[in-house]
Amino acid sequence: MKSKIILFSIMSLLFGGILGCDKYFPGAKKKVEVKAATQSISIEPKGPVVAKVNNISIGLDDLNDEIALYNANVPAERPELKIVTKEQKVNYLKNEMVRRALIYQHALDQGMDRNDEVRQAVEKNKRDLMVLQDIKEITKNISVTSKEVEDYYNTYKEQLKEPEERQVSEIVVSSEQDARDILIQLLQGADFATLARSNSKAPSAKDGGNLGFVQKGKKSAQFDAAAFSDSLDAGKISSIFKTTDGYSIIKLEAKRGGKQKPLSEMWDDINRGLVFLKQQQAIEELIGKLSRDAKIEISDGEIK
Repeated sequence: MKSKIILFSIMSLLFGGILGCDKYFPGAKKKVEVKAATQSISIEPKGPVVAKVNNISIGLDDLNDEIALYNANVPAERPELKIVTKEQKVNYLKNEMVRRALIYQHALDQGMDRNDEVRQAVEKNKRDLMVLQDIKEITKNISVTSKEVEDYYNTYKEQLKEPEERQVSEIVVSSEQDARDILIQLLQGADFATLARSNSKAPSAKDGGNLGFVQKGKKSAQFDAAAFSDSLDAGKISSIFKTTDGYSIIKLEAKRGGKQKPLSEMWDDINRGLVFLKQQQAIEELIGKLSRDAKIEISDGEIK
C-alpha cells in the first residue's frame, strides 16, 4: 500500500488536474500516433480488460483500485472531487492510466529500465513489497478464541469503562484563612459563582469558577482526589485542599460518562486488538530467531 501511495502521489503531480483535460485542452481528443514500445510487458491486467495501449492491457480491477485510492485521498471537506460516476471513471481511465501507459512505453524505448537510479528504486520497492507480503503470510492465520476475548474483558473491565467527566467550579485563593472564610459563606448559602468572581485568583474566576467538564489527569492529583471523590455528589461543595496554585474549594455541578460497556459492544475492538498483538508477537519472534542466526554489523560513526 505504501508503494501504491508513493506512486499515486508521483502520478498526481505528473498528471494533476487532467481529469477534465478535454475541457481545457480540446486537442486531447485528437488521435495520436504513438510508436509501440519494443519492450515486452509482463504485468497481467486484473479483471476484465477495459483498455489496451499497444501491448499494455488495463484491467477493471486495476482501474477500480486506483480510483479507490484516489477517493481515499480526497479531503473530507471536498467530497465533490471524488470519482463516482461511470463518466468520471472513464475520464480517469483515459486521462490518467492511458497517458501513464504511453509515457511508460516511451520510457522503455528510451532504456529507462536500464537506468541505475531506476533499477535501484525498483529493487528497493521490490524488497519492501516482499517484506510486506512475507508479513501477511506469517500473520494471515492468526486468530483469537472467544475465551481470550472474554478473559481480556474481565481482566481490564475497569480500564475499559467510558472515561468519567465531571463538571466542576473552583475558587482558588492564596491563604488558608481566606479559604476558610469563603467556605463558611458557602455553607451559609452564598452563591458559589458570585464568590468565585469576586475572590478567586484562578483564570476561571471570570466564568464564575466554571471549568466545564474535566477528566482525571487534566489537573493536579489533589484536584482529582477532591473532584472525583465518591462522596462528592452533584451540587455539593468540597472541603479545602491545597495545590501549587493555592487553597482551593470546588463545587461539583454534574457527572457524565463512567459507564461500563457490555462485552457485546466491545467484542470486535478487543478481538481486533488481540489479533494485532499476536501478529506483533509472531513477527518479533521471527525477527529474534533470524537475528540470532544472522551476522549483523552496525556502523554508527557516520550517523550524526
